[in-house]
Amino acid sequence: MKDLFSVAGKVALVTGGSRGIGRMIAHGLVANGARTYVTSRKADACRQTAAELSREGECIALPADLAQAEERARLVAELGAREPKLHILVNNAGANWGAPLAEFPESGWDKVFDLNLKAIFFLTRDLLPALERAGTADDPARVVNVGSIDGLTVPLLETYSYSAAKAALHHMTRVLARKLAPRVTVNAIAPGPFESQMMKATLERFGDSIRSANPRGRIGEPEDMAGATIFLCSRAAAYVTGAVIPVDGGLSTCR
Repeated sequence: MKDLFSVAGKVALVTGGSRGIGRMIAHGLVANGARTYVTSRKADACRQTAAELSREGECIALPADLAQAEERARLVAELGAREPKLHILVNNAGANWGAPLAEFPESGWDKVFDLNLKAIFFLTRDLLPALERAGTADDPARVVNVGSIDGLTVPLLETYSYSAAKAALHHMTRVLARKLAPRVTVNAIAPGPFESQMMKATLERFGDSIRSANPRGRIGEPEDMAGATIFLCSRAAAYVTGAVIPVDGGLSTCR
């Protein structure tokens, strides 16, 4: 029981791991003994994050633009050359787009769906052999998809493609969970408001009202996101698959 929540010795890949929620997750995995690879589109930021997190454990940068098929293939090949097995895949990389309904561009729709949904499906598919090599009946490999409470409830802002893509990701999580069991579990985390680049403008404008509306009276802290992910990636969650877990302080219960 003392090792029930351990991720020590596991190999993890966190997409969008250079900042925001991805960095929170990567930090938690690194600090708890997982050899963690972080990838993001901006190579300098990716390498800087890896260097900073390496002060607490093993963290390696593998920059890639996951919206591009050839970049996903390169990432899979580079990771495979280093690691025959992958115990944990965290699909966090994402984009957002907001515009009034009458002005919402098709390019904004495609950008969000390409990264927030299509890239996750194909990256997971292409990494499946490494995940299956790592998974066992007692301790399966883990896929953790980072969704959003905007995929559970109707958002206040006009982010049509973002909320639709996150809702689709939640359901794709359930579909993949059934398909990939018993050697791989697939779950999703649906974050509420956290300090991140994506949320920066919203928190600057509406931070006080968001905090006061939250049953917990605050926004998320890095430990909240790391803790939920570590649970899903540890033996404690070996019997949990197909779940979508809000990590939002109860905010989704109020909409």
